[in-house]
Amino acid sequence: MNREKKLAKRKEILAKLNDLHSTYCDGCFIKNTLRKEEGKRSAQSFCITCCTVGEQIKQYGEMLLTVSSSSYQER
Repeated sequence: MNREKKLAKRKEILAKLNDLHSTYCDGCFIKNTLRKEEGKRSAQSFCITCCTVGEQIKQYGEMLLTVSSSSYQER
């Protein structure tokens, strides 16, 4: 994959991440409640392990790391 394609793929993944976060996570009642009652760490843990949106965000993050790490390996 050439550099332009990698940058385009990276931008695509970042756009999807931003869209998911702004659509579902901003103003999430569960996240806000957990953060107030149990702290930031507990809220993040819930989002990553139990929330389907958090799981999708995690998958996109892994895809982003794959695209980014492959570009560093080619240098």
